[in-house]
Amino acid sequence: MTPTDPIIQTITPITHDLGDFRVHRSLPAKERTMVGPFIFFDQAGPARIAPGQGVDVRPHPHINLATVTYMYEGSFLHRDSLGTEQLIDPGAVNLMTAGRGIVHSERSPNEERAKLSKLSAIQTWLALPDRDEEMDPAFEHVSEGGLPIIESRHARARVIMGSLWGETSPVTTYAKTIYADIQLSPGGTIPIDAEAEERAIYVSGGDAALDGMLLQPQTLYVLRPGTRATLMSVDGGRVMLCGGEAFQSPRHVWWNFVSSSTDRIMQAREDWDAMRFPLIPGDDQEFIPIPQGRPKTVSYP
Repeated sequence: MTPTDPIIQTITPITHDLGDFRVHRSLPAKERTMVGPFIFFDQAGPARIAPGQGVDVRPHPHINLATVTYMYEGSFLHRDSLGTEQLIDPGAVNLMTAGRGIVHSERSPNEERAKLSKLSAIQTWLALPDRDEEMDPAFEHVSEGGLPIIESRHARARVIMGSLWGETSPVTTYAKTIYADIQLSPGGTIPIDAEAEERAIYVSGGDAALDGMLLQPQTLYVLRPGTRATLMSVDGGRVMLCGGEAFQSPRHVWWNFVSSSTDRIMQAREDWDAMRFPLIPGDDQEFIPIPQGRPKTVSYP
């Protein structure tokens, strides 16, 4: 890479085979923990799930972060310890703010289990600024029609969070955040502006190039700060743009816990092991236990 290249870092995700589908995890990585507030970036699927089967992410806890669920295909039923029960469909967004602590589950709804179904989603976690880490937990849902759409030059982009291309999403942000789903038709182009301090693009499917540089699918590309570039596709592709303000204090990740304090993570581990977290109304008969070995999300830095 040269000083003029728009890309400064390339992160190849770790792939976990979960049986019915695969998960590609780009963040956190040993070479980089965060891009703006984004500290976890997963692509789940795409997958086909046989009739009578479904996805069951059993109740589990989070602290000091916000989760963002965005569906490409299929749907999830979200439940949490606040009493929330919300179905999420493609194009909508679920923002769950853990703050001082929350428990949630995500499961395939009954109507999806009764038929051959598809699953494809992007799951991200956002670290909370120091001032908000221990805030009260919260949940919000914005439907597909509530997120702004930009269409130009054979490109269609949905602004999931923050302000991009002159449009602003209604989804709450704590740190300065940008997040968008970009769909490029054959020959489509869209500018990638330079306002955010840290930015990355992730090709979830199809083909894409940045300023003529071919991008690989299932790969996260961190962009050079202050550099404008043009994203394009020959045959069509789908790209996620994410980023925001750079955090001044480091964040630690262990299992489902994120915090600026390792002591706080240890306390959360003890609290979950002792079942001191609140339970989910209607989904309190099972849970994911604390890992005894090395969890799939490990401690960085």
